[in-house]
Amino acid sequence: PTPECPAFSLVDRQIVAGFYDEDKIHELVVTSDITTFEIEHINTRILKELHAKGHNIYPSPQVLEVIQDKSKQKRMLDDYDIPTARWALVKSDISGAVSEFGMPAVQKACKGGYDGRGVFVIEKPEDIAEALQCDSFLEELIPVEKELAVMVARSTKGEIKCYPVVEMTFDQRANICDDTVAPARIEESVKKRAEDLAIRCVKALDGVGIFGIEMFLTDDKKVLVNEIAPRPHNSGHYTIEACVTSQFEQHLRAITGLPLGSTELMLPAVMVNLLGAEGHQGKPYFEGVDDILSIPGVSLHIYGKKETKSFRKMGHVTIVDKNLDSALNKADTVKKTIRVVSEG
Repeated sequence: PTPECPAFSLVDRQIVAGFYDEDKIHELVVTSDITTFEIEHINTRILKELHAKGHNIYPSPQVLEVIQDKSKQKRMLDDYDIPTARWALVKSDISGAVSEFGMPAVQKACKGGYDGRGVFVIEKPEDIAEALQCDSFLEELIPVEKELAVMVARSTKGEIKCYPVVEMTFDQRANICDDTVAPARIEESVKKRAEDLAIRCVKALDGVGIFGIEMFLTDDKKVLVNEIAPRPHNSGHYTIEACVTSQFEQHLRAITGLPLGSTELMLPAVMVNLLGAEGHQGKPYFEGVDDILSIPGVSLHIYGKKETKSFRKMGHVTIVDKNLDSALNKADTVKKTIRVVSEG
């Protein structure tokens, strides 16, 4: 919906409209051989209508409809016996729901939440006054050892491939992914369970394309599915430099029916998100670029967004190295060196 957005310079034609503009979505789909998306918050009604008429839309609007509503996601996972945190829909007032469910709990918006938005932790009765005022559900606040993610690709022909399990750490101020470590530093048995669960999620959805499946590894070594993203995912950005086939190429292979590429991890990697510095808003300026690019194995990706804001994702840095500990040390240097601020 943004004129001169980051992708503007790469396309032959841009249709500028809101994500729910049915006329413009219709125009896009009927003039394209295949339609795909990289954000969930779009109009599914018109997509379902066009899909029923035979237009190629991947993942399907039916998959998108499940993903858009996190309570529908949870029900689907329950229906397929895929383990998740205990949860309950908030049917009327939040106070009564919390009283029945128990504390501590995490309140999650059914729709519209992403990058830390639409999530509220309730640890004591006083917190309820600040609760989200929208359709929501409560989820058990579980002690977590690590947050994991797995990228899974499934093609139009049913071929399916899994990327290595990675671990994520989050910026506690904004609840946004801070970095991703590949491969995850977990036991082989845990990796196998995470991979199996990720594949089960995509098969349950009958999904086509690339999917990011976020999971919790609990303190008692259970692996629970947190949520599913039906698109290239932040936790998969490391694949550009570290894997034989990037998540972006794999997505295109999947939706066009081409053979899926190798998901082999060529080198250990750490991906660091570049978030807008707190308190800065305006035209972005990246401090420390020359310093980090002098470090062997460092690749910088700047997204080309016209404005930086506090904690806005403005780019990422990937560090590859033969030794994971060395990559982690370089990542620490990168975090201390590069900063996204506003000009002036």
